[in-house]
Amino acid sequence: MLKILNYTELMQNALRNLVRDVLRQIEIDGLPSDHHFYITFDITHPSVKIAEWLKEKHPDEITIVIQNWFDGLKVTENDFTITLNFGDQLEEMTVPFKSIISFVDPSVEFGLKFDKLEIVEDDQSDEAQMIALEGEEQNDAEIVSLDSFRK
Repeated sequence: MLKILNYTELMQNALRNLVRDVLRQIEIDGLPSDHHFYITFDITHPSVKIAEWLKEKHPDEITIVIQNWFDGLKVTENDFTITLNFGDQLEEMTVPFKSIISFVDPSVEFGLKFDKLEIVEDDQSDEAQMIALEGEEQNDAEIVSLDSFRK
């Protein structure tokens, strides 16, 4: 049973959805004008798919730049896949939105910073966990008239 609403987690999930929506728009229309992105993500997240040599070079986190050249951007509900050029070597990677640590678009001075999420394996989906407001300890609301506070 949920004892309190975790507004921080709810807001971070909403902002991750914003990143997903931005990347979906880029997938369809390409990058407009001077927009470009720096996306830092946690390489240790179990759903990250990245070349082994990049994992060895960046064991904890990596920042990718989506700017002049990228290919194969595919955005799903939970992650995005993209091919980038690392020193004349093309590498495809899959980045779960939950692994993102920061998202910055310096062309418009916009940035988001996320808490690192702990990966918890359980049977409940995120949606099921967020909706778990039902329980035995529901209190009846006390109705207070505002008329007594008016002049």
